[in-house]
Amino acid sequence: MKVLSVTSELYPLIKTGGLADVAGALPLALQHLGVETKTLLPGYPTVLAAVGKTRKLMDLDLLGEQASLLAVKHHGLDILLLHAPTLYDRAGGPYLDTDNRDYPDNWKRFAALSLAGARIAAGLLPDWQPDLVHGHDWQAALTPAYMRYGEALEIPNLMTIHNIAFQGVFGSEIFGELGLPSHAFHEAFEFYGRLSFLKAGLNTTHAITTVSPSYAEEILSSEFGMGLDGVIASRAGDLYGIVNGIDATIWDPSSDVLIAGNYTGSSLKKRVKNREALVSRFNLADDGGPIYCVVSRLTWQKGMDVLVGIIDQLVADGAMLVVLGSGDGPLEGAFLDAAARHSGRVSVTIGYDEPLSHLIQAGSDAILIPSRFEPCGLTQLYGLRYGCVPVVARTGGLKDTVIDANEAALAANVATGIHITPMSQEGLIQALRRANRLFHAGKPWSQMQKNGMKSDVSWGRSAANYLDLYERLLLKGQ
Repeated sequence: MKVLSVTSELYPLIKTGGLADVAGALPLALQHLGVETKTLLPGYPTVLAAVGKTRKLMDLDLLGEQASLLAVKHHGLDILLLHAPTLYDRAGGPYLDTDNRDYPDNWKRFAALSLAGARIAAGLLPDWQPDLVHGHDWQAALTPAYMRYGEALEIPNLMTIHNIAFQGVFGSEIFGELGLPSHAFHEAFEFYGRLSFLKAGLNTTHAITTVSPSYAEEILSSEFGMGLDGVIASRAGDLYGIVNGIDATIWDPSSDVLIAGNYTGSSLKKRVKNREALVSRFNLADDGGPIYCVVSRLTWQKGMDVLVGIIDQLVADGAMLVVLGSGDGPLEGAFLDAAARHSGRVSVTIGYDEPLSHLIQAGSDAILIPSRFEPCGLTQLYGLRYGCVPVVARTGGLKDTVIDANEAALAANVATGIHITPMSQEGLIQALRRANRLFHAGKPWSQMQKNGMKSDVSWGRSAANYLDLYERLLLKGQ
């Protein structure tokens, strides 16, 4: 089976969040199941520099912009790079300029990516045509729209929603620049007087997946559907929730070279080397209490305003906190203020550092994820893998992947973490106090760590679910 994946991010080349991890890991997992994937990715400057020598396949005109399609293999991935300097040669990130503002032409940058994907689906490459196209998030959502309205009507395709809060909403005045028939606007695009790339993708694709079963249910509601719940409900029969996995070869505490000491579930005592390294790196005044960590975007969605409001209580209850992340300026400032108030007990690093995140997971006792909504989440999966007990909000993929340490789960020796209920400051304080009690009890905590480390968080089962869906779409299209 030949699959074209269309994405704006791809680990290890370009990453702002979990989308990159999924887009990078899923093709490798599917490869073992007989699926050949080519991934179409914008040719950002950092990507071109990282991959080195490429092979030019052809030149393209995309919405009036000159582009080239390049081929390269990198870290086991078969990649097609859309090299379009006028669209992607920017000093900032993939979506934001150096002042953290959206590029004003993001609509054209990702419409061009989608159009290239649709043309590849239609047979643009002389020696390779996909059997199926898999687009990721709003940046690739016009791929099925271009396919529906003329490029490759007969090729099955699906869209994955990684976070429905990001929808690619633009002014309706740009519609005429997309090269689509006028009737497509009201049929697929119109969104409260504007237009939404994600809505267009959801209306024109053959199947919709999202990254956990619970999130698939949640986005049918007005609370979580972000204005698209009606569209989702109209496609409910084509909606599938498939939980994400992680690359268990990269995230493996028994062999990870980025941590201070390797360990397994049966040698948890060796984990202490990582705690010691963490304490030393962040100058923590370790008195034997639990070390909580956060590796996250510092945003409202992630519940960081709730967490920052209870840090004084967290410290008063005898715990320490290590934070790695960036996001909203006021929240960054509030966390830095907390670190200044609690020197030796709270450490905050603004930014993202992939190697450091490995040490934080290996050295902390628990990871805090108080998200208001969470499509899947990957940091709790890393936490499970590393014996860093997840303390999570009861929502989306967090609920699907972490078993709460309630009385029955503890008695049955199946608990892997702690659920925060309700998701409020008081609910978070109570969850942390439960965690403190279990941590100091010793055996129940180590049992949770071992249970988590035995959890199958790899891509194996999830990749098989994707393959099953691919096969059903291919059969339906015959």
